[in-house]
Amino acid sequence: MSVRERLDAAWQLVREMAGERDYENYLAHRAAHHPGEPVRGEREFWRERTDRQDRNPTARCC
Repeated sequence: MSVRERLDAAWQLVREMAGERDYENYLAHRAAHHPGEPVRGEREFWRERTDRQDRNPTARCC
């Protein structure tokens, strides 16, 4: 594995841990398990996610 590939893999891991890939994962899940059904837009997805975290603050570190 090249240095570039290792850096890309590390960056993807950081994005995953920070939750930046949550919308991408949501879209992949919807496509795989609920094809043809409507999906939330990215803005609506993040709003609902933030609201859910605000209702359950123990799920966060801060």
